[in-house]
Amino acid sequence: MQFEIAHDHPSLPGHFPGNPVVPGVLLLERVLDAVEAAGGRAGALRLPQVKFLQPLLPGQCAEVSLETPAPGRWRFRVTRDATLLASGEVVDDAAGPA
Repeated sequence: MQFEIAHDHPSLPGHFPGNPVVPGVLLLERVLDAVEAAGGRAGALRLPQVKFLQPLLPGQCAEVSLETPAPGRWRFRVTRDATLLASGEVVDDAAGPA
């Protein structure tokens, strides 16, 4: 799932003034959108592990890729070209133990 955060997104002026960087919470929102598009629940999910490695700047195109190691579990990677920006795991506890 590809996405881009526009230069005029309302969160950017405060993050950081004069040098905007896309907040990590917006990356995670796109990850959860990808999980839902892959058939995951729109309800309560948890993110037991998340690593932010590189920033995403407004207007840059990024992509979310998912791997499903077990029902109710998704490993994600957010990349820009070949650069890993963020990675982690999303878990639906209602799906039961892995």
